[in-house]
Amino acid sequence: MKIRRTLLSLAVTATAALTLGAALPAQAQNYKSEYRMSLVVGTAFPWGKGGEIWANKVKEKTQGRINIKLYPGVSLIQGDQTREFSALRQGVIDMAVGSTINWSPQVKQLNLFSLPFLMPDYAAIDALTQGEVGKDMFKILENAGVVPLAWGENGYRELTNSKRPVRTPDDLKGLKIRVVGSPLFVDTFSALGANPTQMSWADAQPAFASGAVDGQENPMSIFTAAKLHTVGQKNLTLWGYVADPLVFVVNKEVWASWTPADREAVRQAAIEAGKEEIAIARKGLVEPGQPLLKDIAALGVNVVQLSPAEREAFVKATRPIYAKWKGQIGNELVSKAEKSIEARKK
Repeated sequence: MKIRRTLLSLAVTATAALTLGAALPAQAQNYKSEYRMSLVVGTAFPWGKGGEIWANKVKEKTQGRINIKLYPGVSLIQGDQTREFSALRQGVIDMAVGSTINWSPQVKQLNLFSLPFLMPDYAAIDALTQGEVGKDMFKILENAGVVPLAWGENGYRELTNSKRPVRTPDDLKGLKIRVVGSPLFVDTFSALGANPTQMSWADAQPAFASGAVDGQENPMSIFTAAKLHTVGQKNLTLWGYVADPLVFVVNKEVWASWTPADREAVRQAAIEAGKEEIAIARKGLVEPGQPLLKDIAALGVNVVQLSPAEREAFVKATRPIYAKWKGQIGNELVSKAEKSIEARKK
């Protein structure tokens, strides 16, 4: 009888263990306690806020099985934002909300979004990211070794400097302008007569304060959150020469380690976070009167809004760069983008 009771007890214990195991998704026991998300900027910026929203939604949708820690300042790779994509492929980074600009040195087709004056308005950006070009880009990124899930947006990159108002290409001549580590940006600013200087965002702000660098180009949300008017950036030119879509991605091995249900939860969380992040990035710029620009002018910043003819002078000056890079990016892809923009709903 004693042996029988022992066997019965073991059977009950085994059944309970199986029941508890069944309550957890397959493989969930092997999940990491924490997943590392890389971001260039913190949550004071729309870009960083998008990462925070994604992380919170993932935790909620997976009932806490997938926990994400944010690493702003690309701190997982010592602040070198152009190495982020490589680190993501290698598994140094598990997830990221990354810039198409920063990843373009590794994925040349992403330079599409940095072609000068390709996208004249928000409808043009949406025509690309939410259309066939966006699907093509996701396939290209998958082939490059990551899992892309959704689009976000850093915004139109406007020009600021500490020296003088810029209304013509001649006004840019000799100005030392901070740019990201992309050859296309170097080509564009060189064509305009400026002196493009590559440096990380972390190094850029002290350089503005010291006067070592005259200006920069970034979305207005970056300008305000970083308080660039306090480091000499008192001249702003709205020229809308490029916009910077963001991509929500996961490392392939990490993605494969999750259950199908959790993968779908992470994907839906990314899509929702992307939509919310885009709305935050555009706030104050899409409403009547563009209230964000009024707020910036109130800080003592000289805001220059180019006339169509003035903007066209910049377009004309950069056309040789556009033509050069169209071939490098891929004529077929760029032509598809141009047609998508022409057909957009304005």
